[in-house]
Amino acid sequence: MKPLDLIESANILMLSCKGKPSQVSLRRATSAAYYALFHCLAKSCADLLVGGSSSDRSKHAWRQTYRALEHGFAKSACKDGIMAKFPKAIEDFANVFVVMQEKRHAADYDPGVRLTKSEVAADIAAASEAIIRFLAEPIKDRRAFAAHVLFKKRPG
Repeated sequence: MKPLDLIESANILMLSCKGKPSQVSLRRATSAAYYALFHCLAKSCADLLVGGSSSDRSKHAWRQTYRALEHGFAKSACKDGIMAKFPKAIEDFANVFVVMQEKRHAADYDPGVRLTKSEVAADIAAASEAIIRFLAEPIKDRRAFAAHVLFKKRPG
């Protein structure tokens, strides 16, 4: 799954109606924007820890690493004070990830939430920018972030 394809899908959902989009379209667009971030991170974890090209990796290990990313654990890791030690683009990605996960939960599970087109457009743009800037960071920093969001910290 390509993260920027999910961003494109979010934009299509948001712009699907002339004038005011339906709440369903805005909710699905919000969810798609979050999942663009999530799949960007999952793919980055798998590529950086197992291997980015299919010729130098185990397909099973890559898929297992991709699927190992847990929404709640990743969110907690992104809120960890250690994030300040990462480059700004990775810290910003983590912040957008947290905010968008919360917005996705509201969009998917809160029947009373009302979204606006301008709010969702800003969220999609923030997610897109966070992904682009994250992917431009050095491999060593993204690899350290992958370990941070995947693995529990052990004492000692």
